[in-house]
Amino acid sequence: MPAATKDYYATLGVKKAASAEDIRKAFRKLARKYHPDVNPGDKAAEEKFKGLSEANDVLSDPKKRKIYDQLGFYSDNIDPATADAYARAGGGTGGASSGFPGGFSGGQPHTAGPQGANFDFGGFDFSDLFEGGGGRARKASGGGGFKDIFSGMFGGRGGAVHEGPEPGSDLEYQVNVPFWTAIRGGVMRLNITRRDVCGTCHGKGYIESPGTCPECGGSGQVTQTGGRMKFNVTCPRCHGTGKNISTCATCHGEGSVERTEPLEVRIKAGTRDGQRIRIAGKGNAGSHGGPTGDLYVIIRTADHPIFHREGDDIHLTVPVSVAEAALGTKVEVPTIDGRTMLKIPPGTQSGQKLRLREKGVPSATKEGARGDEIVEIKVAVPMPRDERSKEILRELAKLNPEDPRAELWKNV
Repeated sequence: MPAATKDYYATLGVKKAASAEDIRKAFRKLARKYHPDVNPGDKAAEEKFKGLSEANDVLSDPKKRKIYDQLGFYSDNIDPATADAYARAGGGTGGASSGFPGGFSGGQPHTAGPQGANFDFGGFDFSDLFEGGGGRARKASGGGGFKDIFSGMFGGRGGAVHEGPEPGSDLEYQVNVPFWTAIRGGVMRLNITRRDVCGTCHGKGYIESPGTCPECGGSGQVTQTGGRMKFNVTCPRCHGTGKNISTCATCHGEGSVERTEPLEVRIKAGTRDGQRIRIAGKGNAGSHGGPTGDLYVIIRTADHPIFHREGDDIHLTVPVSVAEAALGTKVEVPTIDGRTMLKIPPGTQSGQKLRLREKGVPSATKEGARGDEIVEIKVAVPMPRDERSKEILRELAKLNPEDPRAELWKNV
């Protein structure tokens, strides 16, 4: 069934040099005007909306748009390399005067193509079609030969394009988890925005109505013209099925719609900063029956004013007096479980680290394992405020005449 070449740029009211953003804006503006929900029962508006959707589908995709600009039409069964070769060979949208360069003696040969379509092969060297035919295959100037172009255009014999199922993409969400929730575990509630299967078309992207496709008459093919050639291609409306299908007005042919839904994420005790939690089936919906992607929740744990976490260990700094550090003692220190006693050995130095075994964070990956608490000692040196205190310190210095910098000078 012949079909006139469609001017998608005119359909959207944009120039051929329009940017992707210009095309997007033009489509949105016209789609709001002719949307079936805005014009209930208006068949003309419905057809106009279908034409807009078809034009936007081609021009919003850089690869499809390139093929359309090269050939003057678009079909899913034309390979981009084929369109490039045809354009280099002199074909394209230049009208009846366009064609492939090169001579063909004896006039203009004609032949019938698939479904009875006529092909005008004027200007071609047909030696490309025959292997071992005694002649040297002559390539069209600038690239691939005629055989390559012809096989690329009709390799699929104009049949329906069966797109296989494609899995949906995964999503990533960062969640800020309070310090104690990451330590002890809990439940975080968040709202996620994802692509879900369209409830109107059930992910197909189109709605099927009784009857056959009005554009191809049920054959699944239409005849297009490119330069001096006429050939059958897959019907752009029914995609070769021959059925009376129309773009879903809910999802605009995408098969999925954007939804925001609440979700509860269970945080295990001991969850670390940067840890990824996988939630199967909560990513974006797949297309053509493909599986849904997954959701990955990335944990970002909050800080604490006293405790500092490194892996499953807890670090903190505890001040002690000079007498406590020098004589040794036991002091009460905080842990994530409450209070406990820490032994300070005699002669403990400022900056020295003491370990409390299994007083750290329970491991989220090893059952029964637990980190330690690392206590850094900070010796608090008093400020002598009276003469008596100063005398005691001087007496102490006389009783302990060791030079604390002696080791320093040895290594200079």
